[in-house]
Amino acid sequence: MPARSLVEIVDERSKDPQITDRAVYGITKPRLVIFRPKVPNGSAVLVTPGGGYRWVVIDKEGYEIGRWLAARGWTVFVLFYRLPGEGWAAGPDVALADAQRAIRLIRASAERFGIMPERVAAMGFSAGGHVCGDLATRFDRRVYDPVDAADRLSARPDIAAPIYAVQSMTLPVAHPGSRALLIGENAAPEREQAHSPQFNVTSATPPCFLVHAEDDDVVPVENSLAFRAALKGAHVPVETHLFQNGGHGFGLRRVMNKPAEIWPDLFINWARTHGIG
Repeated sequence: MPARSLVEIVDERSKDPQITDRAVYGITKPRLVIFRPKVPNGSAVLVTPGGGYRWVVIDKEGYEIGRWLAARGWTVFVLFYRLPGEGWAAGPDVALADAQRAIRLIRASAERFGIMPERVAAMGFSAGGHVCGDLATRFDRRVYDPVDAADRLSARPDIAAPIYAVQSMTLPVAHPGSRALLIGENAAPEREQAHSPQFNVTSATPPCFLVHAEDDDVVPVENSLAFRAALKGAHVPVETHLFQNGGHGFGLRRVMNKPAEIWPDLFINWARTHGIG
């Protein structure tokens, strides 16, 4: 536990009574919220919502995509992960630890949920996209002590989808808020590289599906472009969709009736080409 005690707080940011937009911080017990389909297609996805490592935005980038994918046969696990700026001993690896553990627990529970352990995807948004990219590139890094038999299973996702993801920790491409909370404002270049997924890509990194809007003024599109270049350099299959408009944090709701609205369908179609979904 951090030196200072944490209290989990849920902040409802929506001004519209018809739409929830909750942000959660002070998380001390990482956990999964599960969306189960009526007819499972055998595939699962771990979803890591964004929030700039300040909080976890559970509706817009968690529950909404969870319901959407579950309606199409996927079993979806939305992760409440611990935040690196809240004083955990694992520091910048604390969210990665929670994501690794989550993938292993999903595989350990495969029979219970009607999924196949070799069909487990990861999807993350914004800072949660950094968690996803970190998981895709450092899935085998030991960042926590084993808890039970599940920790003998692989934490490698079979495919990964970092969506408008924070990726680089080097300014000016880095998202300043995420960078400060993850590695500190005065981090050395070596620390920046250690926590930028582009520098951790190997041939073992799973196939990746990238989405970004060119007009994103929060997390520059160069984050996804740099990650794509690293994946290509390592001969890792990658599909990239860049949209002219969408801004940042669009999830599902903010691109309705815009070209970027099709990104979830593109993901499903791409996943099928890798035998998932």
